[in-house]
Amino acid sequence: MHTVVLIPGDGIGPEVSGAVRTVFEAAAAPIRFVEHQAGEAAGKSGKDLLPEETLDAIRHHHVALKGPCTTPIGKGFRSINVALRKTLNLYAAVRPVRSLPGVRTRYENVDLVIVRENTEGLYSGIENQITDGVVASMKVATRAACHRIALWSFRYATHRKRRKVTVLHKANIMKLTDGMFIEESRKVHARDYPNIEYEETIIDAASMRLVQDPSQFDILLCENLYGDIVSDLCAGFVGGLGVTPGANIGDNDAVFEAVHGSAPNIAGQDIANPLALLMSGVMMLNYLADERDDPECRKAADRIKAAYNRALEEGKTTKDLGGSLGTRDFAKALAERLD
Repeated sequence: MHTVVLIPGDGIGPEVSGAVRTVFEAAAAPIRFVEHQAGEAAGKSGKDLLPEETLDAIRHHHVALKGPCTTPIGKGFRSINVALRKTLNLYAAVRPVRSLPGVRTRYENVDLVIVRENTEGLYSGIENQITDGVVASMKVATRAACHRIALWSFRYATHRKRRKVTVLHKANIMKLTDGMFIEESRKVHARDYPNIEYEETIIDAASMRLVQDPSQFDILLCENLYGDIVSDLCAGFVGGLGVTPGANIGDNDAVFEAVHGSAPNIAGQDIANPLALLMSGVMMLNYLADERDDPECRKAADRIKAAYNRALEEGKTTKDLGGSLGTRDFAKALAERLD
């Protein structure tokens, strides 16, 4: 058994987390969850929004599965998600985006992976008021961080047998920060991975090309802000954030998460779609299979993936995907379709 920290999150988080636990148990996944809090749920319990005990648990067990945590807009506390990534140095955000059976969209056969530098850029949170009515936000880039995310991306491409890495940038304007990002990507490609196709595309032009034909791309390597925006854009190709998983990976720890919001307006109504968090759980099982050489994790991941593909094909889904099932019934439907 592998011990994994479970952070249910806020809003619909406890409901979708409960659904994931139901499916994992039915699939006999070799996982033991230990629950810890973060976000508003932690605050309501009288704890810090990102409790040290939660961070210590992740550092001890090295793997976590996290539901959505609420982040206020324009005021209030900073993002728990950003704080978690920076504190644990989870520098690689990974968002696979693929077409799903039974989920009809404008696009077919989408198969992309967005790899996002997760610790720097404008998300460093360095903002200052210069004078009344004038504020500045600083974009931070270091050569070390640019190099390590480029190296991580090409290693990932090799391991996953992907064909191409495209770096998205705005180095025509931000010549120092984005310029450094593409410099390090070029170095890693030329020195160690010349067998992988490589290209650089300015972010605005890439956005146009993506909506014209996403099959032009394979792995998209982005700095922090571009990766955040592009990963949501690409999620729209396959049905939205409710059907796309996410992971934040560092050298020592990894946190897998649903990338959608906490949706407090539908919390407690048993209508939330747990698929994004479940798919993130499948990513987590495959990660454990690789990192800890455990074929039982791979077996469980394959069974769960086959079950939700089958349920989607049969229309046994939640209302947001055109079905009629609630959160708990959807989890039961998946459990019934496990081979």
